[in-house]
Amino acid sequence: MSDIHTSTSHRSSQTAERDAAPHAMSSAWGDGAARARDLPLTPGVAQVLQSRTDRDPRLSSAETCESARLKRILVYSHDTFGLGNIKRMLEISKHLVATYSDVSVLIISGSPIVHAFRIPPRVDYIKLPCLTRTLDGVYDVKFLGLGYDDTIRLRASLITNALLDFSPDLILVDKKPFGVSNELAPGLRFLHGRGALPKVVLLLRDILDNQETTTATWERNRYHEAVRSFYDRILVVGSPEIFNLATEYKFPASSGSKVQFCGYLRRDRGSQTREQIRGELGVHDDEHLVLVTGGGGEDGYQLLTNYVHGLSHLPTGTKIKTLLICGPEMSEQNRRRIRLAAAHPGLVIQEFNNDMMGCIDAADLVVSMAGYNTICEILSLRKRAIVVPRVRPVQEQWMRAERMARLGVLRAIHPDQVTPMKLMRAVTEELNADDGGSQKACKVDLDGMSRVVSSLYALLDDSVPISATSMI
Repeated sequence: MSDIHTSTSHRSSQTAERDAAPHAMSSAWGDGAARARDLPLTPGVAQVLQSRTDRDPRLSSAETCESARLKRILVYSHDTFGLGNIKRMLEISKHLVATYSDVSVLIISGSPIVHAFRIPPRVDYIKLPCLTRTLDGVYDVKFLGLGYDDTIRLRASLITNALLDFSPDLILVDKKPFGVSNELAPGLRFLHGRGALPKVVLLLRDILDNQETTTATWERNRYHEAVRSFYDRILVVGSPEIFNLATEYKFPASSGSKVQFCGYLRRDRGSQTREQIRGELGVHDDEHLVLVTGGGGEDGYQLLTNYVHGLSHLPTGTKIKTLLICGPEMSEQNRRRIRLAAAHPGLVIQEFNNDMMGCIDAADLVVSMAGYNTICEILSLRKRAIVVPRVRPVQEQWMRAERMARLGVLRAIHPDQVTPMKLMRAVTEELNADDGGSQKACKVDLDGMSRVVSSLYALLDDSVPISATSMI
């Protein structure tokens, strides 16, 4: 079912230096306020904090009125590459407010297209200046004509002010305990020093990177010390049966005791039905529909161009319609190349579609990369899938694809081995196969959303017990 090939990659030293804690951070961490004083303070934020030293982080009761009845959750999502992070955090935010009427959520995000998603009532966002990550793993500024350090200082100031003014009851942090280049640390430090630190939760996807790189990154950036000092819980949106993150990455007891495996995040069905989308695309009853997507599109060109060129290798008489979605972050040059090569009459090309679940539902086969969200979407709808994962600068997608392929829920092809002919042969085989693969998707625990949402709310309300059955 799977085409297996092993490859290794390492983050660039430049990214490691940028993501590492500043040299000024003390190597000896004490308890409480002493640890807070040793945290990195982004230059320029100190002036902001000094001007607010005497200010109560909570507004007066007269000022809060209606908002005082709401429990406040601040979500930090750094979003330097692709759509995965912001889509995941938005879905969690939507389920929080849909499940609990006394919750409001403020998202802090660097995503360049956060505005393109539907934002429900009681959810709002603050847009940070965009960062980007190259295929070599180097962080840089995406749009502004500022230097990297200046941009981080600006982002840190915005984050710190949001923490102080929104005054959340709980902070949900995506992936990096101190944020990109420690931009979250000054706000945590200030709240901790005042004894006003809210509940803080770290959300980790199922797989981060290979063991060597991840353990080195967490040690170099003092992430376990951050977890010990500031975090109440680590929620992992994955299953230990597929990848036991705490064991694989050798978490110390201080971090491992806070880990809760929640399962993968089941996605809701799309806004349009399968029949509606197939009708709009002109798919006939005797035709198969293949959905081809490169996620955000920033690094999806090779997959999409392999598929487009592979269409010429289809057996004569094969009845296939293809919906190919480039992704909003694909360069205009690469989109133009794909359109120029697209001579097949059954090919429909879109730049972006905000109803991806509807598109997946309409498809008979999905050809994609292996990002966390994409895999959850495929599993949620039990679709047959061929995945060609990203392997650089991190191994996360290939590791996920390989584990899922072993379960028989999808077919994985290593990107270094894919060719147009090989890809189209796999497409033909999957379309002609029985539905056994889709049935095997039932083996994957997809109840993560309800567990994440209930665990977050339980932390807001200490009187609500949290089940220890999923703790390690």
